[in-house]
Amino acid sequence: MTDDLGLARVLGADAVGQPGQRRFRLFVRSSNSSAILWMEKEYLNRLSLTLDQVLAYITEGQVLRTEAHASELPQPRNMPADFPLSPTYDFQVGEIRLNFIEADATFQLTAVPMEVVMDSDREPQVAINEDEAIVFSFTLVDAQHLSRSITALIAAGRPVCPFCQTPLDDGPHACVKQNGHRDIIQIEGDENEE
Repeated sequence: MTDDLGLARVLGADAVGQPGQRRFRLFVRSSNSSAILWMEKEYLNRLSLTLDQVLAYITEGQVLRTEAHASELPQPRNMPADFPLSPTYDFQVGEIRLNFIEADATFQLTAVPMEVVMDSDREPQVAINEDEAIVFSFTLVDAQHLSRSITALIAAGRPVCPFCQTPLDDGPHACVKQNGHRDIIQIEGDENEE
């Protein structure tokens, strides 16, 4: 059974940790509940891109992702200081679904938790818990702010190589796509073969 948090009063994204070791999360608070939703950077980025596409479609191009900035991107907003220390929900997201409710012009996001459990053979298994899913709604303006915040959050991390999309650290970078560098794998045959 899905728990409905209602309309979000506070909605945002932030990261915990240093670039290269960050954990990403959405935070949401409604009038009666709060949630921290941990997710992979790619999930967060995909959410931002999807929001932008839907916003551009439903506003007939009036809301666009690309904006010209004379200065740097704005810094991503952190979780508000008054956000509950023990939110009602706090989990790793295994699946997200985004719907647009045309009747009241709001988005509805469903987050399904996942957990890693050990089976009888001591092998880790991923379990998606549909019964513990939560859903919340947010406005078009909130969607636009969330998308911008996610874009700034992603851009605040380590820069990536424009060719191979590998994160760039402080040292030299051997780009597979730019200079043909590949790891050499030596295959050794059986000594008895002729």
